[in-house]
Amino acid sequence: MRLTISHITEYHYDEPAQFSLQRLRLTPLAGVGQAVIDWKLTVEGAQPEVEYDDQFGNRITLVSLDGQQDATRIIASGEVETQDLNGVVGQHLGFAPLWLYLRESPRTKAGKLTKDLLRGVSGDNELARMHALMKAIHETVEYKPGTSDTETTAEQALEAKSGVCQDHAHIFIAAARALDLPARYVSGYLMMDGKNEQAATHAWAEAHVPGLGWVGFDPANDVCPDARYVRIATGLCYRDAAPVSGMRVGTPGETLMVKVTVASQGQSQSQS
Repeated sequence: MRLTISHITEYHYDEPAQFSLQRLRLTPLAGVGQAVIDWKLTVEGAQPEVEYDDQFGNRITLVSLDGQQDATRIIASGEVETQDLNGVVGQHLGFAPLWLYLRESPRTKAGKLTKDLLRGVSGDNELARMHALMKAIHETVEYKPGTSDTETTAEQALEAKSGVCQDHAHIFIAAARALDLPARYVSGYLMMDGKNEQAATHAWAEAHVPGLGWVGFDPANDVCPDARYVRIATGLCYRDAAPVSGMRVGTPGETLMVKVTVASQGQSQSQS
């Protein structure tokens, strides 16, 4: 499937900023199940600083904006050819050792609620247990935008029984690691079936399953990623794969607007 993607991020500041430095994880890389046909990343008025691959293999673009700014506008767009591999990404590659993905972060710390959830998860092997885990999270935590934020932990989302795809991914990661399976967070794009607008860009999780390697699980939708999905960045949790992070000099108030459009074969979706 060939997907055409446009992703616009805008920050509007309450008072003009004097300087900002933005770390962008907005470039998909060619790999198993996806080929990048064309991709362009621009930040209006910015000075490119450096581009590099981080310890998780994510392509990082660092840009600075110097001088008075009322807003920052970031545009990522292009075409990606994808395949349906039933979520199987395969062998582990990159600088970070596999054991690192057993390390918990504040967002993926397994507590009482995660362990309670695992008591209802069973299966004949690790793959079956991961499918059962995905289904259990999907049935336990309602997809409900506005009930969590980027700092919400897996335990907090389980307690609230609501959240967004980011929270579903964090719960899955916390639970998989509690079973001694390496797991990681994935940010990317999803072409939703029959839905033109979304409230957020997408996120899901991958577990390293013996015999298969990395396998994707999307608890928010209770499916393994297929050709509708494009992987952008991975990490231990949201912090490592956030599309945009950085700092600026100025007053703290700002308004964020994100709009993502994904189109394929005459169908289009929007995410924001």
